[in-house]
Amino acid sequence: MQKEAANYFLFNAAQYPGAMISVTETRVTPDLAEARLYVSIFPADKRKETFDLIEKKTKDIRYALGQELRHQLRIIPNLQFFLDDSLDYAERINYLLEKAKRPNTDDATTPEE
Repeated sequence: MQKEAANYFLFNAAQYPGAMISVTETRVTPDLAEARLYVSIFPADKRKETFDLIEKKTKDIRYALGQELRHQLRIIPNLQFFLDDSLDYAERINYLLEKAKRPNTDDATTPEE
């Protein structure tokens, strides 16, 4: 399901102008009733409007996935989309680590006697 969802966003990229969408994780309930798709959207400034558009087109996306998966799954699950911000979190951690490595230049402004 994750691969088909990623292919959907790849082939329908024109519907989401100026944004790159990656499906980072998919979790499907054992009874195939629900599927949670975690998406990462780049660039960050288009994240909100692109995510709103994805949520608005959830039924269309489910239909398209149903067309691709109809021979593999008996039931096409209801889709729930979640924004995956793990890359932002990792970037913030890296920034803080790099900041901790650098000598603190703010304290150098005090005159030494």
